[in-house]
Amino acid sequence: MQKRALETLLYSAGGVIALAAILVAANFLMGAFNARVDLTQGNVYTLSPGTKAILSKLEAPVKIRLYYSQGSNTVPVGLKTFAKRVEDLLAEYRAASGGRAVIEKFNPEPDSDAEDSASLDGIEGQMTNTGEKFYLGLSVSFLDQKAAIPVLAPDRERLLEYDITRAIAQVATTKKPVVGVMSALPVLGRPLNPMLKQQPTEPWVLASELKRVFDVRKVEMETEKIDDDIKVLLVIHPRTLSEAAEYAIDQFVLRGGKLVAFVDPYAYFDQQPDLTNPFGGAQAGQSMFFNLFKAWGIDINMNKVVADLTYASGAGPRLLPTLLSLNQEALNQDDVVTSQVGTLLVPFGGAFSGKPAEGLQQTVLAHTSKNSMLVDLIIATLSGEPSTRGFEPSGQEQPLAIRLDGKFKTAFPEGKAKPFARRDEKKAAEKKEPAKAEPQLKESAEENSVVLVADADMLTDNAAVEVQDVFGQRLVVPRNGNLNLALSLVEQLSGDQNLISLRSRAAFTRPLTVIRDMEMRAQQSYLGKIKELEDSLNKTQEKLQELQKTRSGAQATILTPEQQVEIENFRKAAAETRKDLKEVRKNLRVETDMLEFWTKVVNIGLVPLLVALAGLALALVQRRRIRSRV
Repeated sequence: MQKRALETLLYSAGGVIALAAILVAANFLMGAFNARVDLTQGNVYTLSPGTKAILSKLEAPVKIRLYYSQGSNTVPVGLKTFAKRVEDLLAEYRAASGGRAVIEKFNPEPDSDAEDSASLDGIEGQMTNTGEKFYLGLSVSFLDQKAAIPVLAPDRERLLEYDITRAIAQVATTKKPVVGVMSALPVLGRPLNPMLKQQPTEPWVLASELKRVFDVRKVEMETEKIDDDIKVLLVIHPRTLSEAAEYAIDQFVLRGGKLVAFVDPYAYFDQQPDLTNPFGGAQAGQSMFFNLFKAWGIDINMNKVVADLTYASGAGPRLLPTLLSLNQEALNQDDVVTSQVGTLLVPFGGAFSGKPAEGLQQTVLAHTSKNSMLVDLIIATLSGEPSTRGFEPSGQEQPLAIRLDGKFKTAFPEGKAKPFARRDEKKAAEKKEPAKAEPQLKESAEENSVVLVADADMLTDNAAVEVQDVFGQRLVVPRNGNLNLALSLVEQLSGDQNLISLRSRAAFTRPLTVIRDMEMRAQQSYLGKIKELEDSLNKTQEKLQELQKTRSGAQATILTPEQQVEIENFRKAAAETRKDLKEVRKNLRVETDMLEFWTKVVNIGLVPLLVALAGLALALVQRRRIRSRV
């Protein structure tokens, strides 16, 4: 027996040693061949095809310098873990570039050469709560071009690959594409104007992001011609757009220029004087292309905004159906831009209608749910129960953003409209030699693309980003994919599509569709009960008024038995309806609580249970083997 026990021990020890040797050898071979498998949904640990395409185009090595205060006790633990992930990502850049991406790491200790190098590269130290300085940033250089990411923060980790790849593309591009910005809002900032009592404003974050990649030029609202070197024209809220400017946009599109326009029937962040109110006040501005839309077969109701209970923001008394929070189900997953946006926040937007003109094809990029309708502007900002009264879903998905493709025809077949002039001015102009007019284009020579979005508020800083102060540094964190959408559209139409594939990580979201559908069904039932109660109240009031017509004088103030019966019936119906409403809310809470419970059970208990069962199975198999040997 002692001999058999010794053999069993030797066999067991030998098996363990052999298994350990196999694991070490496998690990060595995997490391030698750099083999790796990314099993995460969306391959979040794998470089995007756009990054690899940009790296493959590099004609010379690009240097990426990572400045990180290693070994410092002042660096928070969370930042140390994040810095390790940054190093892992940079290692992927080195491997994917075939040696064209050179990674250099520096530890900028106080009063060191590395700290001086960080200052020259535009990397500034961040202050901790204890007043000490540490560094976490990187610089990218290619030949004589240089770009810096002064602060790397965990809050912006989902945009990390995009930021690095954009910096590489920025330094590797010799000439930036020219993008024109036309807007009635101070998108590019506004200087101090004492005459108009206007305070200076900073440029929007959208403008700052555009300037990183493009040569941005301002186009005045009264312009009569779009410069030929402008490749993409971004129009945001064209309020009070002159016909001459609209003609300039028409000719710009016909000669091949790309147009991205954000129009709005209710621009909440553009408050204009209310001329219909004798006591003053302000109202939201409106904007659209009247002549262009008519020529393209597109229309937008300027007196209504979209309300959607499926994509509404908030809940309960703070429910706001006109503040839409769109997820991937509301976005076109077949389009290269919207499939990777993630989420959108659309405040008080409109909806497109109509059939595109002959020769044009329409692609819907974003849409509402079928549980939506158009509501009057007067209730656009109402929340809670008042915003849902009389809500009747249209049963159709309404377009919020569209793209028109094809050959465009001019919206001004009779030519450019002549400005108004007095009779004496006309006679003086006839005596002068007529200026050589630029030939008008009637139709685009080649197919072109125009993107239209029925909201402009979504691009403001209030709706799109959150500005944080991180250790004395101004850090911009996206709240949603609004800027993502605008930047991706401009990048796509400007010809550089490699960066677009990186943006999916900026808004990597998995919405709880099951709970959302449950809430939608409960909400529809809730609204139905409220409508029944309102209808019953209206009928009771009508009956009371009919009974009251037959009475006069002092008798009109005394309720008749018939009126008392009607009022009592209404009270009973109201009590039953309130009971039903409570039951609907109670059932919704029970269903969501049960779903949350079983989700926790599966996530927390299933994996340990499977591991335990696997361990028990292996133990039983091992025991049977030992018994068979004995």
